[in-house]
Amino acid sequence: MEETEYRGHVVVLPYPSQGHINPLLQFAKRLASKGVKATIATTRYTLKSICTANVGVEPISDGFDESGFAQAKNVDSFLKSFKANGSRTLSELIQKFQDSGSPVSCVVYDSFFPWALDVAKQHGIYGAPFFTNSATVSHIFCLIHHGKLSFPLKLETTPLLIPGLPPLNFPDLPSFLKLPESYPAYLAMKLSQFSNLDMADWIFSNTFEELEAEEARSISKLWPAKLIGPMVPAAYLDGRIEDDKGYGASLWEPLSEDCIKWLETKPPKSVVYVSFGSMVSLTLEQMEEIAWGLKESGLHFLWVVKESEQDKLPDGFVDSTKENGLIVTWCNQLEMLENQAIGCFVTHCGWNSTLEGLSLAVPMVGVPKWADQLTDAKFVEEIWGVGLRAKEDDKGVVRKEELVMCLKEVMEGKRSQQIKKNASKWRELAKKAVSEGGSSDKRINEFVQHVVQKDRQ
Repeated sequence: MEETEYRGHVVVLPYPSQGHINPLLQFAKRLASKGVKATIATTRYTLKSICTANVGVEPISDGFDESGFAQAKNVDSFLKSFKANGSRTLSELIQKFQDSGSPVSCVVYDSFFPWALDVAKQHGIYGAPFFTNSATVSHIFCLIHHGKLSFPLKLETTPLLIPGLPPLNFPDLPSFLKLPESYPAYLAMKLSQFSNLDMADWIFSNTFEELEAEEARSISKLWPAKLIGPMVPAAYLDGRIEDDKGYGASLWEPLSEDCIKWLETKPPKSVVYVSFGSMVSLTLEQMEEIAWGLKESGLHFLWVVKESEQDKLPDGFVDSTKENGLIVTWCNQLEMLENQAIGCFVTHCGWNSTLEGLSLAVPMVGVPKWADQLTDAKFVEEIWGVGLRAKEDDKGVVRKEELVMCLKEVMEGKRSQQIKKNASKWRELAKKAVSEGGSSDKRINEFVQHVVQKDRQ
């Protein structure tokens, strides 16, 4: 096979967590498939977890090279260290490429790292933030940053009304806005994403025009984002990247083969797939309610429970459900969602999981817990009509009876057929967006054209 002759060179810098590495790495693969040299710059700790064809991988430092975030005292110290060490080592990497005859044309960086734009400008190259959440959520934080939305929000009784967005009630708001004192460092990071956007050459958002059409029109007046998603491996959408069935990064060991073998023994659309992502840690009480809800539903289930969470499973649960259920520590989620045995996805509604559910037309039951998941869950149920949001009680816990009711309704209830129909519609629109000539594909091609032209100058 002939070696590809790449033009231009884009360095892609993700925040070092699974939910941020995945979409930025996928974007790098999209660029490489269009003839642009792409390099992922990632922390030394996550370096060994990334392996993908046609995309280079280079280390930078966050100051915690042995264990990453786990080494830091807290979020604040991690972010400060990353800014200091990341700026220096990213600059050194750009200079290394310059000296080796492969100069960098642009740095595409996770929007959590506005300092990366300063580094790019110091080297006289393009810089572009990549927002890994919905355009809607980004817009809310952007309005607050620019002082166009008073903060703290006082919305316990009246909805938040923003032109172009649906009314958002208090339970629909990102947790950092509802309880700003809960994670002050994360709130500050969310707001700082917009600190130097006026200097950026492009702004990318992992969503697509058809999904957030009205929202995109409203947003464009304040920050002109290019909607280039969904950043999901091509095998599940347009198929234009060869053998692209996974993101190419996993911070945990997936047990996908065991899952597939088990799913092959189950009837079509009969299994509930349950995963709360890489960041969410459920309370003991919530874990027990989910467990007994799955048992009482009588449905087959495949539940991803990280090793660190296994001791929260109730006594006797695993043995009492081994006929109906399989519990694994990690798996390739896309492979599971694609499997014909899966009929429902119980999800925390993280943005990547939401896009994956939409892209593979899997009806969802949302159990959001923090951050942007709360807003995503509202859209899953009320705007896109692809599932239900399980309601919490006054203690913030989704009870087993509520989970069973949602599962039954999504799998076989009155709304089931409409939910499945909507899910199929969004899958087709997601495929269309990233296929040749689609809305997201056009935006990526425009970027590639600029990068290649700069390379020729």
